[in-house]
Amino acid sequence: MPANDSTLIGKVLRQLSRPPSFTGPGVKDSILVASATAYGASSEDDLTQPTGFDPEVARLFEAIVESAYLVANADGEFDEKEQQAFEHVVLSVCGGRVAERQIHALLADLGDQLTEDGVDKRIDMVARSIAREDHGQEVLRVAALLAHVSGGVSEVERSVLERLAKALGLNASATASALSEVATALAD
Repeated sequence: MPANDSTLIGKVLRQLSRPPSFTGPGVKDSILVASATAYGASSEDDLTQPTGFDPEVARLFEAIVESAYLVANADGEFDEKEQQAFEHVVLSVCGGRVAERQIHALLADLGDQLTEDGVDKRIDMVARSIAREDHGQEVLRVAALLAHVSGGVSEVERSVLERLAKALGLNASATASALSEVATALAD
């Protein structure tokens, strides 16, 4: 992605790559980018896991992507164009750390799980994968950023974000804070 990309997707990609505002000094990447490395290290083709593979971090990556996927599907419509844009953004922000086939398979699995379980159970499953408050805040930020790719955050998408925040044990203002941070970042 060119550094001067001023399109909405370009802005979203830059924000997804950056650490959230609540992180301390010295943090270079977002949690999504950092966890992508562990997720990309897991390969169904490998007989043994590579050194440094951390299944907890890989689960964190899946939970972050699933939260955004749930928000993207909130209105019940996630057509091929939206799915391609979603997949493109996730692949781009991962910067080669995760193979296209892995993202494609993950999104197919998430679609099957959402159909089978419903949104409430999937929100609960995401929340079970997130142990730290800062990770929960990042889940909301990433989901809000990806919601903007399809034209902003609708009321139904906001509702899913609020349900995620509640399941994650975040305070009542967490969703508003995430949406505010995203709006400010994308306005630049």
